Amino acid sequence: MSGKETAVDVARDTDNGGPKTDVLIVGYGPVGQLLSVLLAQRGRRVTVVERWPEPYRHPRAVGFDSEAARILASAGIGDSLEKFTEPARDHAWQNTKGETLIDHEVANRGHCTWPEALSAYQPALESALIEHGATLPRLRVLRGYEAVGLADNGDRVTLTVVGPDGERTDLIASWVVGCDGANSLVRASVGTTVTDLDFSYDWLICDVRLHEHREFRPNNLEICDPARPRTAVSAGPGHRRYEFMRVPADDPAHFGTVESAWELLRLFDVTPDNGVLDRHAVYTFQARWAEHWRAGRLLLAGDSAHLMPPFAGQGMCSGFRDAANLAWKLDLVLSGHAAPALLDTYTSERRAHVRHAVEMSVGLGRVVCMADPAAAADRDAAMLAARKRNIGPSAARRSVVRPLVDGLLRRDGQGRPAPYAGQAAPQWRVGRAGGTGLFDDVVGTGFILLYGEDVVPALDARQLTFLDNIGARLVRVVRAETPAADLEPGDARDVEGRYLPYLSEMGALAVLVRPDFYVFGIAGDKAELPSLVDDLAEQLTPTAAPS
Repeated sequence: MSGKETAVDVARDTDNGGPKTDVLIVGYGPVGQLLSVLLAQRGRRVTVVERWPEPYRHPRAVGFDSEAARILASAGIGDSLEKFTEPARDHAWQNTKGETLIDHEVANRGHCTWPEALSAYQPALESALIEHGATLPRLRVLRGYEAVGLADNGDRVTLTVVGPDGERTDLIASWVVGCDGANSLVRASVGTTVTDLDFSYDWLICDVRLHEHREFRPNNLEICDPARPRTAVSAGPGHRRYEFMRVPADDPAHFGTVESAWELLRLFDVTPDNGVLDRHAVYTFQARWAEHWRAGRLLLAGDSAHLMPPFAGQGMCSGFRDAANLAWKLDLVLSGHAAPALLDTYTSERRAHVRHAVEMSVGLGRVVCMADPAAAADRDAAMLAARKRNIGPSAARRSVVRPLVDGLLRRDGQGRPAPYAGQAAPQWRVGRAGGTGLFDDVVGTGFILLYGEDVVPALDARQLTFLDNIGARLVRVVRAETPAADLEPGDARDVEGRYLPYLSEMGALAVLVRPDFYVFGIAGDKAELPSLVDDLAEQLTPTAAPS
């Protein structure tokens, strides 16, 4: 869009008096950026309102996981990720004596082929999303506009904004999504209750660039020192993040000063002589989530829906999962291929994921933030004994990658998710005539019906039309050595030899994967396949006209 476009221009842009904007997003942080791109790539007309005139140029989050990397790649910035990320490599917790309480080697290949965890420089990530968004003709961004009022009128939503000149303008859209952070105007309009775990501490965050390269072993470190809990982690290539908990002996007025920052950084041998302090700020983390993420035509995503401590590294990841879940559902509702009730599954699916991430973050935080010396000594003894029993690296951490337990899933006779329904689908490399690459890059994204033998004859014309209407891709996976003469145009060669075993391990002839990379359900044989497709069609409940 043109950077000269104003809210008045958007307000005047209508279709026969109706809203020209399909989705209006309030807030243009990383979640708003991602969601706007995912919607605009699907052809939706998106307008974003952001109160700050310029992007924030300092990091807040410092990493994301394999699934989040896959989501970002699906938004068109996969080729850029290596410019501002690096594999997290390892993570350790140590006590005051330097003894290792926990250590964890981070796999260089997670379940989406991207590393299990990546350290990232957030400003560069946001720049990549913003630059890609600028290439999408249906995405318009209004910077310097503050949202001050919101009304759901039943068939449309009106958002009142105040521009840089103080002028008030009403913007109309079919749907509004609040990506407007902890003090969300949209959340206030949704009127949801909030579950708060009442776990909160002040930490001083210091972002540093060192003059000379250092090899950090471990690369990511939590020091569980009751006198001063502290953290040192990678924040992407060339950047480090140091964090220090405020303890009772600290003077709150001094704690957040630059002098305090340099005093504390000396604990990690970081001084003005060997590093640059790009940013320091006191951050008070919270542990809370909204109970309802939708009211009528209003929706929540990212920090407007949930806040969590940083210890599981899932804050920004959770926001990206929100965007991935919401984008395809809004698209189907807008196209008339699903009823608005589909959007109720957004809350039920994402809230369960977020609750797990928040509770896991709090559990880890209670260990790190322990400031009582006697309690910390007991903690150390218990953790060291557990580590000794495991003989070597500590047992693998509880995974934050969780199956969906509710929502748009195939179900068994008791109404529970059917086997494998709700699991995160993996991604490996495949080949086609144009070459080899990650599945999403070679095949594309959206609904995927993946199978190992030809199943199309098992589906009737109605079912095939339904799959075509929702943009599903029908993909047969064949052995890597299959002769070219035996390949059909839509086939994908299983170059790593993993997709065919994946189907076999599930006992699946075919697996139906949702656009957010979660399994809707599987069919064990050709007789089950039509009912699998019909089940999806019935749950989407098509409407007579787009919303």
